[in-house]
Amino acid sequence: MGWKDAFNYGSKLFAKEEERQDAGLPLGARIGSLITLQMSPFIRASTSGSVIEAPANLSMLIQAVSRVKINLSGHLYRLYIETGNDETPEKFIQVFQNQAGVVEEVMYCTRLTRVFPASAEDQEAFTGEAGYGLGCQSYALAREQFVELGFSDSRIAEIFGGEEQLEYQRDAGSAEVEFIPPFTGSEVRIDDAMGAQGLSQNICFMPYVRQLASGPEYLLISTEVVTSEDGDYSKRAIHVDFMIGLPLELERITVQ
Repeated sequence: MGWKDAFNYGSKLFAKEEERQDAGLPLGARIGSLITLQMSPFIRASTSGSVIEAPANLSMLIQAVSRVKINLSGHLYRLYIETGNDETPEKFIQVFQNQAGVVEEVMYCTRLTRVFPASAEDQEAFTGEAGYGLGCQSYALAREQFVELGFSDSRIAEIFGGEEQLEYQRDAGSAEVEFIPPFTGSEVRIDDAMGAQGLSQNICFMPYVRQLASGPEYLLISTEVVTSEDGDYSKRAIHVDFMIGLPLELERITVQ
């Protein structure tokens, strides 16, 4: 059994329970691997006013792994160092491989906030079904939102300077096109090496980006419809995650 079989997680679905289901991941990663990052990219980003904050410990165990299947070429994986929940933000290393299996992009991602659509109209805006919202040319984060999220005055001043909002541009399609439908697909995460626990969800996803002196900072907005958890299909939910992503140089990452 290989990595592709892990997407039907749940031990009773496997012919051989004892086999690991986290093989074939990029960077040689597996659940329980130690992944180590360097501080320098975070320092550069911070001095340029980035929202991103360095993890408290730069050497972290991989808690879970997932593959995201969306309508683009190549393969997108996530190596979770924190799986998170509604209260605790998840953190992961996102790895994109091209069709030839070459790693083209590595990004450290941490959740800024999670919101829950309050109405059918809100939900349609966050899925792109309304023809606006997720998929529009730009997305702005306001200073007051960071106050509500509990950021300190000094941290807000570092991020915003004298501005009242942060403006991110859509990182997909032509810049002249007002709206394009978000990417759609699914994510299946396994939380243990044997694939007995995990999460399955459908996603609507759009990347936005702003340019800092240190390089790009990404705002990844993803509407996620949970379809099952640990094989329990009664555990359903919908939420919208706002993730901040910092691209990392491949040579600055080690996995053991």
